[in-house]
Amino acid sequence: MNEFEFKKMHIKNEVLAYREGGVGDRNLLLIHGNMSSSAHFDHLMDALYDDFKIYAVDLRGFGHSSYHDRFDSLKDLSEDLEYFIDKLRLKDLEVLGWSTGGGIAMYLAIDNPEVVKRLILLESVGITGYPMFKKDAQGQAILTELLTTKEEIENDPIQVAPVLNAIKNKDAEFYKMLWNAAIYNVGNQPTPEDYDRYVEEMLLQRNLVDIDYSLTRFNLSHTDNGYGMGTGEIDKIKCPVLIIQGEDDYVVPMAMATGIHEALKDNSRLEILKKSGHNPMVDQFDTVVKLIKEK
Repeated sequence: MNEFEFKKMHIKNEVLAYREGGVGDRNLLLIHGNMSSSAHFDHLMDALYDDFKIYAVDLRGFGHSSYHDRFDSLKDLSEDLEYFIDKLRLKDLEVLGWSTGGGIAMYLAIDNPEVVKRLILLESVGITGYPMFKKDAQGQAILTELLTTKEEIENDPIQVAPVLNAIKNKDAEFYKMLWNAAIYNVGNQPTPEDYDRYVEEMLLQRNLVDIDYSLTRFNLSHTDNGYGMGTGEIDKIKCPVLIIQGEDDYVVPMAMATGIHEALKDNSRLEILKKSGHNPMVDQFDTVVKLIKEK
């Protein structure tokens, strides 16, 4: 495997850890999702080494980055990356956002059209965000009652509290059980060595409640998502957008991908991957690499 430097950068009140490498003449920024870190991009970065100069950042509160200030919006994390991009003087940037990272990538494209030349949304959160619902006595979602505060989210007995408990206790087996059910649901998994390393990085997360809260408030559409009216900023994305969606994704439903595609109209292309769940970098690795390399 090719070597990538592990570095740290001071931005505002935080320190961002990141991986950098590659010898290509195209600049690529990789933005990970919730319950993960830049470590999940290792094999992808290796496969793209000859075509790109690659930067993969641990977002604030993930992996080896700091978490001095809490946040309420994915835009706060996008602004962290704006500082990162500016300090490195990056231009003509292609940006890939995976899952939650897709929402952050969309903000980057909206606010920095002179820098972001291409957007790749990999199993991305949709433009109306990711709602969270109260649960009944049987643990089933009450679809008419939203969780609205950070306190309610933190105490959610099904989606959040067990994960917070696993992070507190460094419970790697819980994380593997969860990812096997929700992420690696089509039968593919990383190698045991990679899996152990990824989970070790996942357990460094400190911002789960902030992320979940931010996902509920994310709304670039022209409609009300239950938490409020959207900003309509999806219309400001002018660069070409490639949307990659696994047909068997249990985490992000197909409607989120089609919703982004429909909102962007002719400015986007939707690629649906068969036999692929929420992590096509494991389920359909060669296809993902080929799509990213496209010009």
